[in-house]
Amino acid sequence: MNRDDLRKVLFEELRRLAPEADLASLAPKALIRDELDLDSYDFGRLITAVDQRLGIEIPEGDYARVETLDGWYRYLEEKRAKV
Repeated sequence: MNRDDLRKVLFEELRRLAPEADLASLAPKALIRDELDLDSYDFGRLITAVDQRLGIEIPEGDYARVETLDGWYRYLEEKRAKV
């Protein structure tokens, strides 16, 4: 699974949580929660959905690592490399 595949999964799940959001304009280093106005419950739902789709467990201690698109990509690529 390459970065484009990871992006597709992440954007599909973000669209479920924020269907009105313009995801194409989301900056790679922007805080997703702030940009899309997600509360902690919705952010948790995003993490759970990505976890279930990719089979990658994201412990609560790592949540800060996935606050941006760049963070998500790095984190998922790192986890996938270890599988």
